[in-house]
Amino acid sequence: MLKSLAALFLGTLLFAACDTHEKPVLDLLLSNASIVDIETNSILKNRIIGIRNDTIRFVGIQNEDPLPKAKQIIDLKGQYVMPGLWDMHVHFRGGESLVKENKELLPLFLAFGITTVRDAGGDISSDVFMWRDSINMGLINGPRIFSSGPKLDGSKPAWPGSLRIEKKEDIKVALDSLQYMKADYVKFYDGSLEKELYYATIEEAERRGLKTTGHMPLTAKIEEAAELGLDGSEHMYYLLKSCSAKSDSLNGLNLGYGMFKDISKSYDPDIAKELFTMLAEKDFYVTPTLHISKVLTEILDVDHEKDTLKTHVGPGIRATYTDRVERAKKAKAEGSNTRKQVLERGIEMIVPMQRAGLKILAGSDCGASNSYVYPGESLLSELNMLVKSGLSPSEALKTSVINGPTFFNLQNYYGSIKIGKIADLIVLEQNPLDDIQNLEKLTWLIRKNKAHSHKELMSQLSVYAN
Repeated sequence: MLKSLAALFLGTLLFAACDTHEKPVLDLLLSNASIVDIETNSILKNRIIGIRNDTIRFVGIQNEDPLPKAKQIIDLKGQYVMPGLWDMHVHFRGGESLVKENKELLPLFLAFGITTVRDAGGDISSDVFMWRDSINMGLINGPRIFSSGPKLDGSKPAWPGSLRIEKKEDIKVALDSLQYMKADYVKFYDGSLEKELYYATIEEAERRGLKTTGHMPLTAKIEEAAELGLDGSEHMYYLLKSCSAKSDSLNGLNLGYGMFKDISKSYDPDIAKELFTMLAEKDFYVTPTLHISKVLTEILDVDHEKDTLKTHVGPGIRATYTDRVERAKKAKAEGSNTRKQVLERGIEMIVPMQRAGLKILAGSDCGASNSYVYPGESLLSELNMLVKSGLSPSEALKTSVINGPTFFNLQNYYGSIKIGKIADLIVLEQNPLDDIQNLEKLTWLIRKNKAHSHKELMSQLSVYAN
């Protein structure tokens, strides 16, 4: 990953080297802009933003600082400019037959202001890595991609394409493979991965300087994993397990996800506070994925036949949606409401996590097999749910545009509108700090010194019969 990032930011260094000479003409100038400063929860009005190549080269004050020369000038008339959104949990998967349909989803992210995604593993990794590199070179249209490549699982992987870790010797082989692919981080899954091998893989990844996150064996403890170097956890199950008064009696037992019915009832806020504080000291990240939990909880009660975004999703991917529906029918027949209970506890945990200093990541979990969780729209819903859980709009936005790049140690290049930052920007009609739903009022998206209107972005989407 380090080599690819060095190439990505070479342009910034070259520009800095020639700063003592006459400034070159900028590619794009945004005038009369209102900058959304998410870190300070403030709006900087009457600003000018200048972009050359893919980097912000000038930030000034309207009518005070002289306008630099630029090939294109757009008068934003006071509209709001902020860094592009990061979706920190998406999936590209479904096998060779769905590669084309997965690729066609890339422009859909852009249409909702998402300029970067973190792919959380699948079975078409070679294609995803090609898209990643092609997007970075400007050869295809889509968000920047960071990918884990194949997931790591045990002898009986839950998902196709996963790398198996059945014995200690497999750890080196798996991590060597991920590094050869130039994977951006390591993603675990808990289909059949044994606790001791899980712990040993975290230790080896830590020695190699690799970021780790994902699911975890239900027999493992998140506290022990974090002590060994685990960087994050996806979804709320594993955090919730350690917030239960019954946690100690359940450790070492693999009772399946049915155990969360009792765990959610025995949630202890004091235990949770202690856990969150400990994890925050480890610089730990949690991706709650509340939106998909809500969609799957309500899947039998909501009519998705006329979902507007279904027309932009291929028939092959849509066909994978039936599995979740059938599983929900089975759970209903058995009288299970575990998913609803876990969602309610997850929502309750958001503010305490934030107050403790845990880094929350906004992730949608969109992709094949995750029914009716549409790229783009689902991340906006995730941010909205974080606000409904008690975060302010600026705190919710931070989970995407600041914590996202910080996970990859890229905070010096993303997260704000300052000279030297990458110019992945979105322009909104109204202030998102007043109302998170103003993210839906996208007018422009800026990528690689080009301004794309929302109408243009929508025209690039694939369209299928509903």
